[in-house]
Amino acid sequence: MKKAALHNLGCKVNAYETEAMQQMLENAGYEIVDFSDAADVYVINTCSVTNMADRKSRQMLHRAKAKNPDAVVVAAGCYVQTKEEEVRVDDAVDIIIGNNKKGELVGLLEQYFAEKSKTDAQKEAPSCGNIEAVIDINDGNQEFEELFLSQTAEHTRAFIKVQDGCNQFCSYCVIPYARGRVRSRSLESVVKEVQGLAAKGFKEVVLTGIHLSSYGIDTNDSLLHLIQKVHEIPGIERIRLGSLEPRLVTEEFAAEIAKLPKICPHFHLSLQSGCDETLKRMNRKYTSKEYEEGCRLLRKYFEHPAITTDVIVGFPGETESEFEATRAFLEHIHFYEMHIFKYSKRAGTRAAVMENQVPEEIKTTRSANLIELGEHMSKEFREAYVGGIQEVLFEEEVQMEHKTYFVGYNKEYVKIAVESDTDLSNRILSCEVLGCLKDEIYLGKLC
Repeated sequence: MKKAALHNLGCKVNAYETEAMQQMLENAGYEIVDFSDAADVYVINTCSVTNMADRKSRQMLHRAKAKNPDAVVVAAGCYVQTKEEEVRVDDAVDIIIGNNKKGELVGLLEQYFAEKSKTDAQKEAPSCGNIEAVIDINDGNQEFEELFLSQTAEHTRAFIKVQDGCNQFCSYCVIPYARGRVRSRSLESVVKEVQGLAAKGFKEVVLTGIHLSSYGIDTNDSLLHLIQKVHEIPGIERIRLGSLEPRLVTEEFAAEIAKLPKICPHFHLSLQSGCDETLKRMNRKYTSKEYEEGCRLLRKYFEHPAITTDVIVGFPGETESEFEATRAFLEHIHFYEMHIFKYSKRAGTRAAVMENQVPEEIKTTRSANLIELGEHMSKEFREAYVGGIQEVLFEEEVQMEHKTYFVGYNKEYVKIAVESDTDLSNRILSCEVLGCLKDEIYLGKLC
């Protein structure tokens, strides 16, 4: 039995695809081992969202080959798609698989091993070429690649990929070139997968995509309709949503999802900047006022929604006054969590050649400023639950200060721990929140 190890880099969509590839290998008879172990096959699902992601992808490919020089190293995903020529000449890589071709993994491995057996039998020198499955992801004619999960590495929460591709073309981003145009998964396929996971005992699903808000624009459907159908599935008790565009949050959308008790009021609305001039240069398709309206609607229909966001600091041309406008906007919206990124030049994007690139030391100062603000707002949000009763989906056992706790999350994704010698995993239980236990974990007491 051949051994295979997989490593994922990047987003939740990548993580879903990595788990799907692992299941393909298991079904084909491979033994799955940890990436740190010796294996016959290493599969690295790469990322290319930043230059650092490219570098990490290269490092992991070479690390795999160093572990076992005779192993087959498979490079898959976004780095392959954006840097195909670079990957093709990399001596560490034996098979390259682009996006929308990951379902062909097992067949490509069979082809590789068949060719290797042939050359070994004939005592020929091995071919210096790679086995490839890379398409022009940007030709606009691609369909959604159907991958399917019957189980996941997590035991309580399952991520479901429902959409791929992006049509937005933000001026700093390569993802439309790596993932292609918007492609939506069929409603029937999503429902079937969620039903299977519910039957396995999963209580929570997270609907994810590269640009989730675009779900259905190519199939005459909508994200709201998909959510409503998933909500009907017995056994699923919680539904979370991946990153949303603020303009998706209309009065109708907010009002309709608020009618669905399984929806977790935990919303990630991508912002990037709170300054309208910066948003224009980024080619974002909304204004700060439109973003604020989306947040207002969520707070109108949900009692205490957790609203999280992403922010890029030091975008080309960002002046001190533009940064201060962003900071004031962030404080005004008052987020639960903020992911702060320093702008990084990405070759091939319009932003990379813009004038007035911001010096690195200024980016660092601005980033630290916003991280501190985010930590303050996050603590304030969590503290609001102290003294109240929360429904917690417990996930895992942890040891802290020589005591056994079970840790889980409420619907707003606040982490809560309860001391218990009884296994509470994959159970939703009511508990009183007593206060902060450690870092961002809050102590609860079962009711």
